[in-house]
Amino acid sequence: MSSICVAGGTGQVGREVVRLALAAGHAVSVLSRHVPVAGSEKRLDGATYFAADVTTGEGLAAALAGADVVIDCLEGQFGTAKKQFADGGRRLAAAARLAGVSRVVALSIINCDLSTYSYYVSKADKERAYAESPLQTVVVRATQFHSLVAMIFSAGARLRLIPTFTGVRFQTISPVDAAASLLEAARAEAGAPSHSVRTIGGPEVLTMRQMAEDWTRITGTRGKIIRLPLPGPMGAYLRAGHNLVPERKLGTETFVSWLEKRGETL
Repeated sequence: MSSICVAGGTGQVGREVVRLALAAGHAVSVLSRHVPVAGSEKRLDGATYFAADVTTGEGLAAALAGADVVIDCLEGQFGTAKKQFADGGRRLAAAARLAGVSRVVALSIINCDLSTYSYYVSKADKERAYAESPLQTVVVRATQFHSLVAMIFSAGARLRLIPTFTGVRFQTISPVDAAASLLEAARAEAGAPSHSVRTIGGPEVLTMRQMAEDWTRITGTRGKIIRLPLPGPMGAYLRAGHNLVPERKLGTETFVSWLEKRGETL
């Protein structure tokens, strides 16, 4: 049994890492800016929660005390959190080293270094921060989550229009499958390179049109499926297929099976 600290353990992937780690018998601590209250869906029995902030360093020492491995599932999509995303990684790695942690595993995005989209740039910057750390670090690059595409469809459905982007395919993955890969990297035997990158993708490559048809059928949503161009860096990234890794189909939960489990909440 290991002691694992999950940074961002209240988010959609972080919660799954915590759940899987507890089920495997590990001691689990969770680092989050805000500690979820008892009874919250973000709080799992058996884990110990700490309020800590990687942008300031406050609370990190207490959260990391006794941990063997850190799994970083933190997100920083907007504002200050995005601007300080890479620095937060450096701060977390430095605190982990002082705490005697042996390895840091970080969740990232497939081919984020090939995009000029600001959020992906921040992910690539954080990857480099971990690569420069004296700790053993593993970056797990995942394809986009099922929830991203579902969110796009849901937003358009308010206008009875289900948007699909011209020339775009997805290989989406479930948070559970991503969490399992992170935990596997955390439990890998010693002797691995000082820094390594793993890439994981969902179990199937689908056009956005196919996904829209599945989404409307399973959710019962009415609306016209339309095609739209997606301009800018994200459009260029997706049309180039940088979000796909068909040779690394490691996920098991398809978009449809994920929808069928969550249909009542979508």
